[in-house]
Parts: sequence; structure tokens; C-alpha cells
Amino acid sequence: MKDDLQPGQLLARGVARHLLALGFVSVEEFVPDRGLRVDVAGLGPKGEIWVVECKSSRADYMADGKWQGYLGWCDRFFWAVDQDFPTDMLPPETGLIIADAYDAEILRMAPEEKLAAARRTVLTRKIAQHAARRLQSLRDPDAAIWG
Repeated sequence: MKDDLQPGQLLARGVARHLLALGFVSVEEFVPDRGLRVDVAGLGPKGEIWVVECKSSRADYMADGKWQGYLGWCDRFFWAVDQDFPTDMLPPETGLIIADAYDAEILRMAPEEKLAAARRTVLTRKIAQHAARRLQSLRDPDAAIWG
């Protein structure tokens, strides 16, 4: 399966493993709102929501014009890159994670900007629904044709 994944997906896998070790559950390719799709959304043990954008190259980062739109949909925002990425180009007011396909490490904790309670409730439900749909599609790939 590792051979089927793109570089950004490999980073996301390592990030998800690290978040799990911190007590978070996560979903990949999560849509918090129309027009936005985050690489990894993590839901923490106290209900906190982290967004992690995985960038596999300088060009991948430079092509991302939407990342600031994600800030209003999380308590903390991080970039996840590999060890060869030029991290000095990433905004210093964001979190930084170094990752590979197997694990990750937080090098710079993102500042906390707490979500409003109503938005947190909506996002928590969306994350749960996203995860449940993903699980159902794994168990019964044909179920989508009935919905």
C-alpha cells in the first residue's frame, strides 16, 4: 500500500500516527467548509481540533493559496514537511511538524486560537461523519450506490 501513496499522503500517514500517539484521532482530506480541504484534521482528547497541511516540496507549498482560510477552522494550524524541506520559508506563526511515512515530530507548537463553541460542535460532528463514512466505504464499498 505504501507504494500507492503520493508523497503528501505518506507525510499525512506519519502525521496521523504521531497524532494517535498524542491521543488524537484524525481524518485525511477533510472538508471543514465548502471550497476547503485540509490534509489532516485531528480531534484531540479534550475536543481540540488541529489542522495539518502536508507539503512534499517547495513547489507544493508555493501553489497553496488557501492555507490561511484554514485558520478559522482549527485551534492550532501546522505544516508537515519532510526533513529536506526548506522550513525557513514557512510562516513562523504556524506550527511545524517534520514527518515521514512512519512517524512525525512537532518541532514548533502552533499558537492556540480557540474555536467558538458552536463551530467546534459543528466540526466535531463533521469529523465523526467523515470518519464513519470512510469506515463504511471500506467495509461495504457498494453502499454508496444505495445512498
